[in-house]
Amino acid sequence: MTSSAQEQTKHLLKMDSTTAAPPPTPSAQPNSQLASSAASADILSRLLHRLPPTLSLPTRRSSPATSFPLISLSDPNLQDLLFSASSQRGYFQLTNHNIPSKLATSAELESVSLFDLPKDKKESYFPKNWPLGFEGDEDGNGESFWLDAECSTVSTELVLASLRELTRALEKVGLEVIQMLSNGAGFENPLKEDPTRNYSLLCLHGGLDGNDDRPGLSGGSYPYIVGLQYQIRCQKYSLLTDSGWVTVLPQVDSVMVTVGDIAQVWSNGKLKKVRGRPKACLGDCENSRCISMSLLVTLPSESTVSPLLPKVITDGINANEDEIREDEEQDNIQSVCKTGRRFGSFPFDDYAWRVYHGPLLFKDPLDKYRI
Repeated sequence: MTSSAQEQTKHLLKMDSTTAAPPPTPSAQPNSQLASSAASADILSRLLHRLPPTLSLPTRRSSPATSFPLISLSDPNLQDLLFSASSQRGYFQLTNHNIPSKLATSAELESVSLFDLPKDKKESYFPKNWPLGFEGDEDGNGESFWLDAECSTVSTELVLASLRELTRALEKVGLEVIQMLSNGAGFENPLKEDPTRNYSLLCLHGGLDGNDDRPGLSGGSYPYIVGLQYQIRCQKYSLLTDSGWVTVLPQVDSVMVTVGDIAQVWSNGKLKKVRGRPKACLGDCENSRCISMSLLVTLPSESTVSPLLPKVITDGINANEDEIREDEEQDNIQSVCKTGRRFGSFPFDDYAWRVYHGPLLFKDPLDKYRI
């Protein structure tokens, strides 16, 4: 056994071009194998040190940002621009929205104070009442607070005035976007006349983004019509679209808007969507806590989701020409007749439960309801 170790050591010495003294001759004592192993390790160490200093392991690279439509709310062609971006991509960013940057910064500070609370207080101040409440990620890389539009809490100590005000401001922008998208896609907006039909959900997510090597959707997800997020600083985000993962870099002080699965069903597939919430890209906030504030304009749990088609189509009867008031409406009806319904109706609460608890990375949850 000792002779074999000596031969191996001599072979390694021949590979080393440096002039170095040979290792000590192993003794016949029982620990001679340890001495031989140490000598081999010493030679291997010298070989590794001779590698070029520029040779190193590859580092993670941030994905290049894709084109991100920038739309001003004061643009005279606003409706056409919103529909074009939503039907082609499913996401865009808004400027001239009248939301003060100081409000967003103040709301973020309030969010930080929530994540700084001890875990027992997080759970007691925000008890779990699905989908509301505090939730820690199973992988330990982050935590989430799911709040209603009033940012309600059972605590009398917390003051979340800025978060509440930001929620209302984003909700107002979201409702305006939904109205214009419904006009562009040709369906009647059910939220226009009945404000009780909508329900806003604020998700605060914080975690060490650099600890997760996959572009996941940590913190859970929830079905929505449109999602909105104020861009406080320069930071890239990953979006899971109908075409796959894309990386975007929203402009500072803009509002990032993503079209959700409910809007896609309402439009009978005319609008593309983003699955889940935007996720901060790896490297942009590595080894630091990333906090995101995403407002989801969604539906009450008792709702039913189905394509919002003209009544003459949903009832399966032909439209009379006398009932058609405008050429644009007629063209829309004829288009629907040709394509037909692309989704079936389904209860929102069952679908929301599946989306929240199931993985969104591998299969589109809407596939189950496609016709």
